[in-house]
Parts: sequence; C-alpha cells; structure tokens
Amino acid sequence: MTYKRFGNTYVVSIEKGEEVVESLKRFCEAENIKLGYITGIGASNKLVIGIFDTTEKVYRSREITGEHEITSLTGNITTMKGETYLHIHVTLANSEFNAVGGHLNSAVVSGVCEVFVQKVEGEVDREFDQDVGLNVLKL
Repeated sequence: MTYKRFGNTYVVSIEKGEEVVESLKRFCEAENIKLGYITGIGASNKLVIGIFDTTEKVYRSREITGEHEITSLTGNITTMKGETYLHIHVTLANSEFNAVGGHLNSAVVSGVCEVFVQKVEGEVDREFDQDVGLNVLKL
C-alpha cells in the first residue's frame, strides 16, 4: 500500500494481493485518522460480504470468488473503545455484468484498489445498541 496526502484528503493505492479492510485500518492508525469517509474502486477475486438481518440481529456473510470489479466502495471511519472502526460497503460486478453488494468484511486485491480518504477533524465513537443489534454512532 502506498498513499499521498493533499490537505485532509489522502489518495491510497492498495496493491495486488493486499487485503483492503486491514490495509485501510493500518493506514488510518498510521495517519491517526479518527473520523472520516472513504470512497474507492478496484478489483478483487476473493471477498467476504455480509448483510445484516434486522429481525435476528445477526450478519449473514458470503464468500465471493472469481474476478469482480469493485464498482463502488464507500464507508466511514470512526472509533470504538479507542480503536479504529471502519464501516465499509461495497458493490461488485462480475464477468456477466451482474452486481451484488453488501457490508465489506474483506477483499483481496486482484488488480488495483484506488481509495480516497477524507479526514475530518474530530472523533466520533461507537457503542453497541441492544435494540438495533449493531454498533451505532455515539453522538
């Protein structure tokens, strides 16, 4: 992974074979980014995405393999109990041009992954909400 800073905006290049979520977490920790948002594109051939079941209050995850374009990667950066917390969603397109998406658990880059990160001054923490079943913003 390499990156370059322009004011509060970073351009991050995640390289072939690297895992996207872990790379972005390491990047945020190295640059002390506690609050911000993420947008990106790229390619992956091994991903795990999920969807939250609001009735049972659990994530359902699925591994996806084969070449996929990451047509949209978007998310936010916050903290939870002092640790970096990334909440990222992804939309993918396969070789048949069919799209699928959900919460991004992991993605291994098969070509490139280009991400813009906007740092916001401040810090927003999260806490678990028993009623919702998710880690929600604590504002």
